[in-house]
Amino acid sequence: MRESGAAEPGSVDARLAARLGELRTERGWSLNELSGRSGVSRSTLSRLERGELSPTAALLGTLCTVYERTMSRLLMEVEAEPPQLVPAARQPVWRDDASGFVRRSVSPPHTGLRAEIIEGTLDAGAAIAYENAPVPGVEQHVWVLEGTVEITVDGIAHTVRSGDCLRFRLAGPSHFHCPGPEQVRYALVIVLP
Repeated sequence: MRESGAAEPGSVDARLAARLGELRTERGWSLNELSGRSGVSRSTLSRLERGELSPTAALLGTLCTVYERTMSRLLMEVEAEPPQLVPAARQPVWRDDASGFVRRSVSPPHTGLRAEIIEGTLDAGAAIAYENAPVPGVEQHVWVLEGTVEITVDGIAHTVRSGDCLRFRLAGPSHFHCPGPEQVRYALVIVLP
């Protein structure tokens, strides 16, 4: 988590905080119940929902798993309805400065469509671990555009270099690590089951 002070009203962070609260309320869960399901402290969850903290990629991944949605879908829910054409300048970008991860939603999720495209960059030495699949059985294709990334899926580590593509169905934990010496840039295609 990153300390952020109060989120600017109407900002993506403020809308994300509100959406996280809505998801919990829609399920009729208390903060204590969500804490038990996610392993995240009640006070942290409360501060996230009030917009006092910005979640890291790993924490957001944990909450997405509990709410059974991809991170892209959650972020799409706090954005306006995406148009068919998404100019590069209007593609939502989310940064996790703590982990060195930048995520551009190239083709955001859209009602009625099952696939989306993400551009991810990880700084040299950066790593992100996801405890579980956001949606069990989600199909992912990772095409490395520049650099190298080590991806662990189902306990098997894969070294994916520039031009290579790794594809899999995700059912459990995954781990992305950029060994360097330069950052890695990749396209991630996500297809919901």
